[in-house]
Amino acid sequence: MRRRSRASSKLANTRSRKTAAPKADNAPKSTRHRRSPAASVSEQVALYKRERDEALEQQAATTEVLRVISSSPGELRPVFDAMLENATRLCEANFGTLYLCERDSFRIVAMYNAPPAYEELRRKEPVIDVTRPAARALLGRLADTKEIVQITDMAAAPAAGGWLAKFAGARSVFAVPMLKDNKLVGAIVIYRQEVRPFTERQIALVQNFAKQAVIAIENTRLLNELRQSLEQQTATADVMRVISASPGELDPVFNAMLENATRICDAEYGLLFSYDGKLFNTIAARNAPPSLLDFIEQRRAFLPPPGTVLHDMLTTRNVVHRADASASPVQSAPVRLGGAKAFLAVPMFKDDTLVGAISIYRQEARPFTEKQIELVRNFAAQAVIAIENTRLLNELRQRTADLTESLEQQTATSKVLEVISRSAFDLQAVFETVAESSVRLCGADRASIFRFDGELLRMVAAFNAPQGRKEYLTQNPIRLDRGSASGRAVLERRTVHIPDVSADPEYSYGTVGRTILAVPILKGDDLLGVVAIYTLEEVKAFTDKQIALVETFADQAAIAIENVRLLDELRHRTDELGRSVSELQALGEVSQAVNSTLDLETVLSTIVAKAAQLSGTEAGAIYGYDEQAREFHLRATYGMDQALIDALTQRHIGLDDPNVTAALAQREPTQIADLRNEAPSELNEIILRAGYRARMVAPLMRGEDIVGTLVVRRRTPGVFAQNTVDLIKTFAAQSALAIQNARLFHEIEDKSRQLEEASQHKSQFLANMSHELRTPLNAILGYTELMADGAYGEPSEKMLGILKRLEANGKHLLGLINDVLDLSKIEAGQLVLELSDYSIQDIAQTVRSTLEPLASDKKLAFKLEFGSDLPPGHGDGRRLTQVLINLVGNAIKFTDAGEIAIKAEAHNGSFHVSVRDTGPGISSADQARLFQEFQQADNAITRKKGGTGLGLAISKRIIEMHGGKIWVESQPGQGSTFTFTLPVIVERQVEPA
Repeated sequence: MRRRSRASSKLANTRSRKTAAPKADNAPKSTRHRRSPAASVSEQVALYKRERDEALEQQAATTEVLRVISSSPGELRPVFDAMLENATRLCEANFGTLYLCERDSFRIVAMYNAPPAYEELRRKEPVIDVTRPAARALLGRLADTKEIVQITDMAAAPAAGGWLAKFAGARSVFAVPMLKDNKLVGAIVIYRQEVRPFTERQIALVQNFAKQAVIAIENTRLLNELRQSLEQQTATADVMRVISASPGELDPVFNAMLENATRICDAEYGLLFSYDGKLFNTIAARNAPPSLLDFIEQRRAFLPPPGTVLHDMLTTRNVVHRADASASPVQSAPVRLGGAKAFLAVPMFKDDTLVGAISIYRQEARPFTEKQIELVRNFAAQAVIAIENTRLLNELRQRTADLTESLEQQTATSKVLEVISRSAFDLQAVFETVAESSVRLCGADRASIFRFDGELLRMVAAFNAPQGRKEYLTQNPIRLDRGSASGRAVLERRTVHIPDVSADPEYSYGTVGRTILAVPILKGDDLLGVVAIYTLEEVKAFTDKQIALVETFADQAAIAIENVRLLDELRHRTDELGRSVSELQALGEVSQAVNSTLDLETVLSTIVAKAAQLSGTEAGAIYGYDEQAREFHLRATYGMDQALIDALTQRHIGLDDPNVTAALAQREPTQIADLRNEAPSELNEIILRAGYRARMVAPLMRGEDIVGTLVVRRRTPGVFAQNTVDLIKTFAAQSALAIQNARLFHEIEDKSRQLEEASQHKSQFLANMSHELRTPLNAILGYTELMADGAYGEPSEKMLGILKRLEANGKHLLGLINDVLDLSKIEAGQLVLELSDYSIQDIAQTVRSTLEPLASDKKLAFKLEFGSDLPPGHGDGRRLTQVLINLVGNAIKFTDAGEIAIKAEAHNGSFHVSVRDTGPGISSADQARLFQEFQQADNAITRKKGGTGLGLAISKRIIEMHGGKIWVESQPGQGSTFTFTLPVIVERQVEPA
């Protein structure tokens, strides 16, 4: 049947595709295949038969599932197995699974024909978390949409689908949600191990199974609830049966026992005793003679005398049987007054504890048989059971009564708490619930709740009181005196219970009731009110539990009152916080405007807009003060039309204008609550015609200087609140700061322009002067060298010394001129590096050969330290030589003993070159300014050695133009190490930041 169904499905799908495909209108008619009408009818009939067979199969499957549901009440597993089997078979699938929903997860509860590996995995990990990415492809989408999810090819789906295709061979899959009242209950998933989409009819079939699964789940739940209910009812019936057998009245039970015992044992009468561990007491009698009954009633509890039957039973703790009492030396009351000749006493034990005895008596000397003795033993055991049952029943009744009372109190307390939580700001509902619950649970007739206002108790709620009484209590609050229970409770700060007001000598409040209970509502030592309950006519004192209950209600009322107070405070604080946040946001925007733009008009417009909005005014304006004209000019406005702006702009407002004099004199904001109450003026008339009634003016001050004014206007008259005044003061300070910043910026801008021009003039002057000085200086050096070489005659030794000093000083001067020229080029941006290949070793060797004579003159060792495999560099070798000559020259100049060392290494694409000396060292303070122009270490040695302070500044600029950096490490007395790093390959000159 399965192969036939699959084939039918394929034929149906093929036919559906063929009939659904649109025909091309331009197709040649000669190529179209025409079929005979008979063939079409045959195919149609075959199609109908296949559809009928499929429908019958589906109906049969549905019927089978329903049969399983009806035959397995309360068991879901057979139902789920039958559903999956039929769904998998009818959908021509390979396997299926059924899940139940657990919050954000699905738990697999049934599988049919699943691959072994997949089945083993699902048994080990039955729960699938749909929030995990691995489950999003199928079950995750179903959980999100609560709709059918079909995936044609799981291998082409996201990661989860590919995993499922690889692990279980699943290709075409669809999942149907199980919904109850639009709530996701579970899902049915059907898998094919081939790529072939499921048809709508197959999906509809599984939808029907999903609905049946939901019905089965619901039926099982209802059945389980029904079973639990029946079990509870059966248990209740058993308890009632035991209660009905021993209803707590022992007399009928004992009488029945004695009647049966005396009747069956052929005795004339019987007695039943209880024993409390010390004394016996007769609690039942059957057919006893009247004289004996009178004696028993008068005797009450007793201790049996020695020699009597009860004494012997108490001593031996066993059955005592005497066939003829006439031979006994001690004549007990049954013998003397009841004519007993033979008697039997059977003890009643509960857990080896003697609790009583049954005695039966014959008025003739005839022993009781063993069967009769055993019967009385049984009756004794039953009597113990009856006594215990009665005790337990009475305890149960008492416990039930206590629990019922406690439950009612807890229910009432919970109800009050519920009202408190539900009525966060409604105390009246809380008070009415407390009053009603107090009356109902305490058996009172009325209740009143009063609030304390500091002097009097005022009624806020009353239950079961006539309207007239309510009006009287409302109009006549209770004074604090001992004449009323409520007043006394307030004075004593404790609960006051008056069982009968007519018997209380202090009570004088009137005929409110007979029994009164007044409980103060306290929060710590603070009195909030009083709860009072009354009985009207009956004198009935309230129990301790009832008093405790009303005290609990009073505590809950105190909690409700405090909650409302705290909520009111919280709401007030929240409102204040909201206003503060808005003000801070506005101030932040103003500060941002002040700091982010130098456009004064934009800043002032932002300030006046925020000031008007947060102060609740409709219009605002900022005036700037012109010191030369001694007038205020309008700079920014908000909320005003153009006509009003033009009118205010044309106004000349001086320092003596009455609208600003008060604010300027007080240095504080001044306000006018209603402009109509002010003296008439042209400005006020303009403002009034525009519809504004109230105004506030705040001066803008920077120290003692007047900067301007901030004005806000409101259309409604009235005094501005203090927080509004403070807010306007803050905005006024921001406005003054913005105006002052604008002024300072313009001044700085002007000074910067002047400094830039001066710097340009200085650089041009230095360049020109350096050029003019170098030409004659070079001539002097040239002639000096010629004279020293004897070009004009052999000089004397004295003249030769003079010529050498002249040449040395000239070269020194030329070096200074070159430094000044380099510095001016750097500042003018005209110094350009000439990039080419160089060798750092050659540069160091050149510097050594050039400066080694100077080191030798001072007997200083000159060392070179090179790292292995130093690469060739690319940069301005001549300028780097200049840097190294500056550093080594300074080291030689300031070092009087020891050594000079040049060290060069290459790391991570950079040269690391250092010049180390054993000179006097440099302090930390001097190191901070060492690389600035015209700066030197300030100590006696540098002052003695001289120098311009340009060499290190120029060196720093050259190294930075190579993309490197230079620094010094030194401590006084320990020498100095100047180090610079730069890239091995410099592609382009780095411009200064």
